[in-house]
Amino acid sequence: MLQSTFFMKIIVFASLILSNLFFAQTTIPDDYKKVPEILDNTELLYPFIVPGKEYSYWRVLTNDTDPEKAVIYESQMPDFMTINEPLPEKGFFQQCIGNRCFSYILACKKERSVYFSSEQQLRDFIGTVDNLPEAILLIQTYGFKIDTSNKLSGSYKIEDQYIYLYASKSKGCPEMKESYFIKINRRTGKLESKNNGVYFKAENCNQNVSQ
Repeated sequence: MLQSTFFMKIIVFASLILSNLFFAQTTIPDDYKKVPEILDNTELLYPFIVPGKEYSYWRVLTNDTDPEKAVIYESQMPDFMTINEPLPEKGFFQQCIGNRCFSYILACKKERSVYFSSEQQLRDFIGTVDNLPEAILLIQTYGFKIDTSNKLSGSYKIEDQYIYLYASKSKGCPEMKESYFIKINRRTGKLESKNNGVYFKAENCNQNVSQ
């Protein structure tokens, strides 16, 4: 039993070394820019959405029971239009159970209200990827995050057909962050990703420090 435990520790230690060596060899090309720190706030990304279809009005909300506090963002609303709809039972970016735990979109198309309340539906609403904030929202629907504290988790390049991002994924306790290289097809929203390895590991479960 002791021998088995010893070999397990050796395997884990070796895998961490190999991961760190691989990560150390990853460099960011000179034509990549740093993602502005303000764009790591999801709520500030919604105003940049250019919907893939024609909607006369749309807004992003949380499931807050207070109607005024629930609205995160809303487009220009015609004076003659009022929308009164019940809260959906679920949404995208679920963070907890209870009040103000997820978000959703309520849009008006041809005088009818339409909900977008899942990650896939948010991708459908975004449609073609027109800009960097849309790209960041898109990768968040797949569990990726932008960590502006490190170039390998917060850099980007925009071309006519593709947007390229270096982003982050977290897992485990103590927390471990991995860098990912992401390629997004701007027309279809299709995403490809490649793991670059671990770039940060917390010392304990209570530590909340980025580097």
